[in-house]
Amino acid sequence: MTHCPLALKYKFTMNLKSTLLLLLCLMMAGMVAAKDNTKVIAHRGYWKTEGSAQNSIRSLERASEIGAYGSEFDVHLTADNVLVIFHDNDIQGKHIQSCTYDELKDLQLSNGEKLPTLEQYLKRAKKLKNVRLVLELKAHETPERNREAAKAVVDMVKRMKLAKRTDYISFNMDACKEFIRLCPKSEVSYLNGELSPMELKELGFTGLDYHYKVLQSHPDWVKDCKVLGMTSNVWTVDDSKLMEEMIDMGVDFITTDLPEETQKILHSRAQ
Repeated sequence: MTHCPLALKYKFTMNLKSTLLLLLCLMMAGMVAAKDNTKVIAHRGYWKTEGSAQNSIRSLERASEIGAYGSEFDVHLTADNVLVIFHDNDIQGKHIQSCTYDELKDLQLSNGEKLPTLEQYLKRAKKLKNVRLVLELKAHETPERNREAAKAVVDMVKRMKLAKRTDYISFNMDACKEFIRLCPKSEVSYLNGELSPMELKELGFTGLDYHYKVLQSHPDWVKDCKVLGMTSNVWTVDDSKLMEEMIDMGVDFITTDLPEETQKILHSRAQ
């Protein structure tokens, strides 16, 4: 069978256009990375400062006061379906998800605050209009409980009218899928680290949020995110050289226990 010269020319032109478009996307991704557009997220709030504590309301206030882009915090669902904020599974010997809120409500954080509920946290956040909320839902014991917790979170965020300021992250895939289903317009990122940007995109995620060692092993994933229109977040980056490395890589967000130090590095690079 003979090939029409016109058809061959058209095919060549289309292939060339596709190649040029891909190169343009990659060049644009490189340009974005070169401008140091990395933003700072305070890990568990800004807690390494006087009067603060991890996941406290004060840590949220301090993140806002220093101008951090976002404040990350951790959420559990108690046995009687109250959403509370704490990182570990246990607090003062009590397993959060197995306890009722009454059993937990008077327990204090290291700065003297009582264990905050999500509702209390969001009420304060509403008055701090400059900080984004990065909500990590902790893994629960069953797929059903993970989905129930995700729905309870979304219902609370919507009731507080903070949906446009809240991003969702989790290590648990069931929770993430429920966030994606319930909040198709929200940012949802995966924490576990084993899936590529393309795999995440196909599942409906808007970004990845991986440990820095994952991105050191797969530096191309940051560029892949930019090409796919996704975001890249890295945790927990508390070393200045590592901060520089991640900024050079072009990540969109650095999650850190040292947000002011990260801000200083970004400021000095902008001079």
